Amino acid sequence: MKNLIALVFFIFGQTMIAQNIDFNTKKGFVIEGFDVVSYFNNAPKKGNDDYVSKYKSGKFKFSSQDNLDTFNENPEKYVPAYGGYCAYAIAVKGDKVSVDPETYEIRDGKLYLFYNSWGINTLKSWLDEYPDSLKEKADINWKRINQG
Repeated sequence: MKNLIALVFFIFGQTMIAQNIDFNTKKGFVIEGFDVVSYFNNAPKKGNDDYVSKYKSGKFKFSSQDNLDTFNENPEKYVPAYGGYCAYAIAVKGDKVSVDPETYEIRDGKLYLFYNSWGINTLKSWLDEYPDSLKEKADINWKRINQG
């Protein structure tokens, strides 16, 4: 009986961890209110207060009802990698760093965002330093960060 109770608490705990993502919510919204679906059309747009959705622990804005509906049909497809923090910083330093919402890459169907300010463009570094290897490091670091 004790084992069954322990198993239930373990599964419940894992479910709770899986449901919470540490999103970068500068300005109150993921990716500063940019429409995550619009990135997949290669045209990032700011979202509109009329089209808002909550997913896990983040609030998302969209530029149209169509994009809002598209997101709600399959949010995992559009949620940015690493909660919308800089993919390069997560990989190299294991740090959560804000991003320039217009500096991004779609890789293997996933949205990656990057810091780009003061002459530092981490997307360029990401592309120059073997992004597949950096992605593996970022995945490991993100698991550690999200559990901590």
